[in-house]
Amino acid sequence: MYINSTGFYVPEGRVYNDHFLNVNGLTSEWIVKRTGIESRSKAGEGEGHDSMGLNAIEDAIKNLPYDIKDIDLIVSASYSPYDTVATIAHLAQRKYDIPNMRALYASAACSSFVNGLEIVEGYFASGKAKKALLVCSEHNTYYSNESDPKCGHLWGDAAVAFFLSVEPQNEEDPEIKYIYTRGLGNISKGPEGVCLRLRDGGIQMPDGKDVFVHACKYMVEALNAVTSPENMAIQDLSYIICHQANKRIVANVANQLQLPDERFINNIETLGNTGSASAALVFAQNRNKFVKGDTVGLTVFGGGYSCGAFLVKI
Repeated sequence: MYINSTGFYVPEGRVYNDHFLNVNGLTSEWIVKRTGIESRSKAGEGEGHDSMGLNAIEDAIKNLPYDIKDIDLIVSASYSPYDTVATIAHLAQRKYDIPNMRALYASAACSSFVNGLEIVEGYFASGKAKKALLVCSEHNTYYSNESDPKCGHLWGDAAVAFFLSVEPQNEEDPEIKYIYTRGLGNISKGPEGVCLRLRDGGIQMPDGKDVFVHACKYMVEALNAVTSPENMAIQDLSYIICHQANKRIVANVANQLQLPDERFINNIETLGNTGSASAALVFAQNRNKFVKGDTVGLTVFGGGYSCGAFLVKI
């Protein structure tokens, strides 16, 4: 499976740490020390889950080597949709008037993008699709409660889009070598670790420590699951992109692997936790950083719990 084009949308609005002192009592120093976040992106007036996703698609179309009408599958992957019936997949099909294609929505907390990628892989393997669009948009601030001292200061908004194909469309297309996902709802806090209940408090993280501990463990396990089939060690990766939940988690993963910080690429400092879009967003934002022959490992952990990873050969 090959990546034909990537695009993203990050709203211009920023919420800086000082904002939270009078909202939930947290100082900027405390937030930076505990999370690494200095500011977070926030959708502005008239922006939202749908508009951000459609803007990411528009950005990806700029470098798409074929007509968008050629795709036969759209997967919308996220946990913060504005509408759980008419999803971005359906809105995009309507906007671009694409007939005779599949449009669906997938959610697995912050693993949603990787699970969406695996769904595309399944359609490709079955021969039911040859070109696909995977779009992930997270409007966290729409559902978060800033006064919540446990997680109200974490969330950012953004969207990312990948156009994918069974066969490469040009010589420069990166190849996705291996995808791994795993549900972890049976361990520890599981479904109670992180939740988003639309009519009962929005996004909540009752036990951040439990999430932290298991994210550090299972993001490394997921990386091992995608490197081993390629006869690679995790240390052989050119770059690692972790789910951008907390910079201390990234530091912990780096310490476990005994790798220097420069092997990890992040955006959490300025954008906050952009949910299931975060790792793919970092990849899309840094496409020009990668050179032919690089192998990039992306690894995620989601509430519920779940984990996932995939390898990209540049």
